[in-house]
Amino acid sequence: MPPGVLPVVLLHGMRTSGTMWRAQREALERLGIPVAAPDLPGHGTRLHERFTLENAFRAVDEAVAGLGRPVLLVGLSLGGYVGAAWAARRPGAVAGLVAASCSTRPLRPVVGGWTVAAHGFARLPDRGAGINQWLVDRTLPASAAVDVGAGGFALDVVADALRAVGTLRPLEDLAALEVPVWLVNGRFDHFRGEERRFLAACRDGRLVVVPGSTHLVSLVRPVAFTRAVLDAHAEVAATLAARSANGPAQPARGA
Repeated sequence: MPPGVLPVVLLHGMRTSGTMWRAQREALERLGIPVAAPDLPGHGTRLHERFTLENAFRAVDEAVAGLGRPVLLVGLSLGGYVGAAWAARRPGAVAGLVAASCSTRPLRPVVGGWTVAAHGFARLPDRGAGINQWLVDRTLPASAAVDVGAGGFALDVVADALRAVGTLRPLEDLAALEVPVWLVNGRFDHFRGEERRFLAACRDGRLVVVPGSTHLVSLVRPVAFTRAVLDAHAEVAATLAARSANGPAQPARGA
């Protein structure tokens, strides 16, 4: 790993896997930035695992430990909720957080509605695979549709993931963070309804709204999203460099 370079960990959304980050990974790697895009339990290479918060946190622990220092943590949707919760529980392991497409509290009516839908899809003969593919093909650019499905779709994990996310308190998690936070949402994202409240909860927060994008902002507008991540990376890296110049760096804790 290049000395002094701030690593990035990318946490994917529900039903997909780390393959959804191809555009961001390639951009980061071209700049020599170490990057990891782990699969969360029940997804991709961890399809055999049960989704629980404990298992999800363990997956993030492993990715961060593999990079060996505090990271810029980037999560979208499910990955954003998990990332904020993990960061709040691992002080010192995160230098900055980009939480995308997760600016709505997982309240019981919201989670309950999505859970009912998930159970309905699970009863279909193909467990909802056809509907899922139809949505992917019609809402994403062709290259993004390939990326989002390259690791397979986790059709049986939705109810467990929703149940776990429903126990989280993202406003409290964001308020606990002493590092800069970027909230990145697509202009037409149905999960941005409380973004101002989420922003107010952050001690050091910024809000980025990407024009012309929906919920899957990193896939629908990959260049704009990647620019937001790189801007966050540059700011956090500069802050860490300034601190290092003024004293010994502090090791990551809890990773």
